[in-house]
Order: sequence, then structure tokens, then C-alpha cells
Amino acid sequence: MVHLNQERAPIYEALEAFRGERIVPFDVPGHKRGQGNPELTQLLGKQCMSIDVNSMKPLDNLCHPVSVIREAEELAAEAFGAAYAFLMVGGTTSSVQSMVLSACKKGDKIILPRNVHRSVINALVVNGATPIYVNPDMNSSLGIALGMKVSQVERTISQHPDAVAVLVNNPTYYGICSDLKRIVELAHGHSMKVLVDEAHGTHFYFGEDMPLSAMAAGADMAAVSMHKSGGSLTQSSFLLTGPDMNPGYVRQIINLTQTTSASYLLLASLDISRRNLALRGKAEFKKVTALAEYARGEINGIGGYYAYTSELVNGDSIFDFDRTKLTVNTLGIGLAGIEVYDLLRDEYDIQMELGDMANVLAYISIGDRERDAERLIGALEEIKRKYSKENADLYTQEYIEPKVAVSPQNAFYASKESLPLLETKGRICSEFVMCYPPGIPILAPGEEITEEILEYILYAREKGCSMTGPEDAGIQRLNVLKEEWAR
Repeated sequence: MVHLNQERAPIYEALEAFRGERIVPFDVPGHKRGQGNPELTQLLGKQCMSIDVNSMKPLDNLCHPVSVIREAEELAAEAFGAAYAFLMVGGTTSSVQSMVLSACKKGDKIILPRNVHRSVINALVVNGATPIYVNPDMNSSLGIALGMKVSQVERTISQHPDAVAVLVNNPTYYGICSDLKRIVELAHGHSMKVLVDEAHGTHFYFGEDMPLSAMAAGADMAAVSMHKSGGSLTQSSFLLTGPDMNPGYVRQIINLTQTTSASYLLLASLDISRRNLALRGKAEFKKVTALAEYARGEINGIGGYYAYTSELVNGDSIFDFDRTKLTVNTLGIGLAGIEVYDLLRDEYDIQMELGDMANVLAYISIGDRERDAERLIGALEEIKRKYSKENADLYTQEYIEPKVAVSPQNAFYASKESLPLLETKGRICSEFVMCYPPGIPILAPGEEITEEILEYILYAREKGCSMTGPEDAGIQRLNVLKEEWAR
């Protein structure tokens, strides 16, 4: 087998060659290499603005790549161990939606955990496929949903043998991994495709002693958020496919929704970041893991907090754990995670990745330094000393099992009415409600609004969670299906 030269970065190289050609631009974008927008050029710099360009023959075209973008895709496929790799500029949301749209269509069944990112359910709203949910177990003391048990997947497959695909979150936002290889074997044994939302698992492909990656497990498709732990620019992502997916068809699906004006800043960042990880990823992620382990030990030494890791592994619902994730349970100091999140930002100028009802998450990756970790450790110690209180009546649930009454597509487009939040109990929701991050819906279109869900929404709003989804931005009202339609 001939190996490609991973030291190459063909898109970056083409842009550098283009920069030296002094081409007169009578095309878009209208800022004309920054000349027409001096304030933006001052903000981003001439070097950046000079390569914010349109597709042209020397730079290829993302919708139908034949030269430098195609070369970059081939290099990425080899680096990730995939049959094909697609450069994505609509974020991993676009990658996830392209997976779902490629694998199923209107009326098809797809098996998935309910604690998926909203992008998955958005795709079901678009294409009309029917979700068959595997409800994950909860760790109630930590307030997090766990992975998919093999037995749960096996039972669901036996109950729905006509399903066409199984989708897995691996890892979850909190670092929980499922037994991906066994799930792939089960699904393939029933002629079902396996799709993996691997947004938080870029480093699995390059680090040592990491959980198994989707491509290594034999999955058919994986959405990999390169900008999260891989170091590329925000909104850049990879969609990886195995040998049994038709790349021409997948490209057609991608082109249904992805822009025809792809940003070369994003494309170049993917190209350069892939090269960086292919050449230096093993050493870089060894440092990342060591930094996360060090910070975890120091935080646990403070007392009250619990920064958890692979001691949770049980070989089933927590088959493996991503040790680069630094998630800290805060309930032991009597504060909700979102309260510690706000204190860290407002009082200590530390921006965490998320704060939920019970945890804060520090996303440790290739750009973090030990002195930054020390600052976080010191701030958490001071927060405990100054703000801790009795742990009383703190809500921990990160996931509430839904009651699905109508398909997401039918509910989203059905006749609806707007009601005050507290008058919606027992009705069928026609929109999303979620805390973001992590972007896992509390309610999705087609689900019954229960008293437990209403209590959760009120509590999350009171604690200051950033809530999104409904038409009413204040979440004082919700859209529900009209009663005659729901009947």
C-alpha cells in the first residue's frame, strides 16, 4: 500500500501560491482582499483577508473537488483511517445531518439514544425518518446520561428489525464511551448502517491509549469536530465514511445543504490541522492527557468536588472513558454546575466549556498550558472557600426520558398554538427546548410535556442556564400541537 505524504497541505500550498500571483479580483467576496473593508482588515489582518477568496480553477471547488481539495480529502482519509473524508464548513452540525440524510429517508426507522445533539433531530425533521430511541441509563449522583448498553441496542434491533441505521454518541460531551465495536457488529449483522457522532473524539485517531475510534471500530460514517480538540478554526469539521458507503451519493447529500461559497480560511485550517495531528498528534495528545490527569488530581484534592475519569468504567454503559475530558461535579460544595460556571467567568475570568445542573466541563486540548490549569485549580479552591453551602434540593437530572407521541417532522410542521409554559402540561410540543451547551434537547418536536420536564425547565432557567430553541426566546410560552391535530 502506497502511503501519502502527510507533510503536504495542498489547500494551504495553493493559497500561498495564489497570494504571490497578484491576481486582480473581479469576483467575490466584495471586500476585494480587504481593500474595501479597512476595519475588518484591521481586525483580521491583511494576511487573513488576502486568502478569503472564492472558488476558482487553481483553488478547486468544494462542491465538486478535482484537485487540491480532493488531495486534502485523500490525505485526511488516510490520516483518520477512513475510506473517504469530506471537508465540512458548516460545523459538525452539517456533518451529523449529512450522515442521517445519507443513511435514511422518509418513513425509515433509525435507532439512536435520546441524548443526541439537536442536529440529529433536526435532520429527522427535514427527512421524515422515524426515531427509535434507546433511553440511556443515568448516573444520578453525577447527573449525566451514560452510553448505549449493548443489551439495549440488541433488544431494540430485535424489536425493530426493519430499522436501517443505528446512531451512537461516542464519546458523549462528558467523555463516556459505548462498546462501539460490539454495536457495529450487531448492527451490521442485521444489515444496518452505523453512524457515529464523534464530535468530541478527534483525538481518538491520533493519541495513544485512547478509546476506540469510529473508523477503527468499523462504523460506516463518523462526524468529527476538528475544531474542538483538533485545533482547526471554529465551524470546520470532517465527515468520514467507511468502504460500504457510496461517496458520490454522500457528496450529493452534503451539497443539498452545505454552502456553495466555502470559506478557504476554514478549508485551509482543516488542511493544516490534519497535517499537524498526523505529524505531531501522538506527542500532543500525550501532553493533553497528562495535563487533564494532573488537574483532576489537584481538584479532587480540594475536597467537595469530584473530577471523574476511567474509575467509572463498568464495561457496559461506560465501556471506556476519554481521559482528556476534565468534568467536575460540583454538588459536593452545594452549588449547581452552572453556578460555578458563572462564578468562574464573572469573578475569575475563566471561560469553561459548559455548566449544567451538576457539572462544569473544562475542555483540555492542544492549546492549553499548565499555568492555565493552575489558575483553574486555584479558582475552584477559592470558590469552595467563599461560596460553598449545604447541598440541599439541588436538581441533578441531565436527561429525562421522553414520551414520544408524534414524529419530529409531523410535529414540527403541524398546526400549533402558543400557550403559557405552565399551561402546556400534557400537550405535545412542536419545537425544541434545550440548554446550550450541550445542545441535548429537554424537549423535541413530537414529545409530551410532563410535569417533570416543566420543573426542569423552570429550575434550569432559575439557575441561569442558557436556554434556546423555542420561538419565544424568554421561554415563557411554548408552541404545542392543536388538540384536534394531536388526536
